[in-house]
Amino acid sequence: MKNFINQTNFGLSIRLLLCQSIMVAVIFLVYPVGADAGDNFLRLETAVREAQRNDPWLIGNQHSQDAIESISISAGTLPDPKMTLGLANLATDSFDFNQEAMTQFKVGVSQMFPRGDSLGLRQKQLELIGSQFPFQRGDRKAKVVVAVGQLWLEAFLAQESIALIEKDRPLFEQLADVAEAGYSSTLGRIRQHDIIRAQLELTRLDDRLTVLRQKQETFIEKLSEWLSNYFIEEYLDESKTQAPVAWSSLALDRELPDITMLNGSLYTAKREADPQTLYEFFSKHPSVAVLDQKIEASKTGIELARQKYKPEWGINASYGYRDDDQFGNDRSDFLSVGVGIDLPLFTSNRQDKQVESAQSQAAAIKTEKWLLIRKMIADFEKARAQLNRLNERQELYKNELLPQMREQAEASLTAYMNDDGDFAEAVRARIAELNALIDGYSIDVARQKTIIQLNYYFMENADDIITRSQRTGESQ
Repeated sequence: MKNFINQTNFGLSIRLLLCQSIMVAVIFLVYPVGADAGDNFLRLETAVREAQRNDPWLIGNQHSQDAIESISISAGTLPDPKMTLGLANLATDSFDFNQEAMTQFKVGVSQMFPRGDSLGLRQKQLELIGSQFPFQRGDRKAKVVVAVGQLWLEAFLAQESIALIEKDRPLFEQLADVAEAGYSSTLGRIRQHDIIRAQLELTRLDDRLTVLRQKQETFIEKLSEWLSNYFIEEYLDESKTQAPVAWSSLALDRELPDITMLNGSLYTAKREADPQTLYEFFSKHPSVAVLDQKIEASKTGIELARQKYKPEWGINASYGYRDDDQFGNDRSDFLSVGVGIDLPLFTSNRQDKQVESAQSQAAAIKTEKWLLIRKMIADFEKARAQLNRLNERQELYKNELLPQMREQAEASLTAYMNDDGDFAEAVRARIAELNALIDGYSIDVARQKTIIQLNYYFMENADDIITRSQRTGESQ
């Protein structure tokens, strides 16, 4: 009888230990312990700012703009005048400068004048081409925000999934210890396959951690490519004194950003947005503004091609010096002035075709603009539909699935403690709750990634894409 009581007490102790272990793990999983954001944690805003600052493309684009602006000034300037020096009508029998009356030393100057208003139009065209570059840089900065934001969030998801599993792993270790202790007690409640099951779950957790760490390292290295300041150090002399930052060694901020949705009413509606409304928004986008400037430049190109119908002309003047004759008599010097002009008479195979070519180029750029806006509208609708589904899943997980998973885990534990359940069911319930928590994190991260993508279409400034909501800012 005393033996039975001791065995019963031992069984209760094991179940009590199991209960305490699971309850502690539940607390950690429901309320994840986050590290305070400090200097050693890489925030999303910091990653984006460094990626923009260290982007070689932006520097190259600025140089391209400077080159076009310099050429535009040159293009609006008349061509250089030409000067000629020569001897005319020199006698070849004696090469005597004063032998013949027509022998003269000539100095001439000529100046060409381009057709019509070609100079002004060419300068205007280049200025319009140069005006594209600020819009290109604005679009590039926005795309950098999207690319870096997506990578940061992917790395954040891997990091937090690892944290959840690492918090839960001690529980499974205790479960394995409890299973071995229960099996050794010869109570009969714990069987050998329960021990194997507990060890198997530990092995699966270790494998899952390895996969997640691999993903985390991959995304961090991709992120480091954007953040690297090696190029800037080589390019800017004043930066050579700055030591390169080992971004890959920094952990990410433990707080998931709550990013403000720009024009949220458009993509939280159940119906598709009016295409005309979207066009009004997208027509202000930097990538579309680039094409608008190209269209204006192509229109100027048409006018420039039409100048070919006008003649090109030039003037020339020369002064001919003659020496005195052989008897010392003075000879008059000569002054010559002339005008040269070409006559564009045969235009069907030259000027007409050049104008047609310029018109076709302008039409092609307009088509490119419409294709871009159509793609933006389609991408917007796809992302909008995805966001609505993610919102639905987020509500489902938050209000129903996660509470149900928690209740199931507690019910399985209670049943096991009351000899109405088995060990395997309690383990499965805990695994299911862990998976649900990770899936919930995945939904939250996917939602922020979609918001970043949608904000790209409506931003006025690249920094608007990842602006945090006011309540998140207040909580910080």
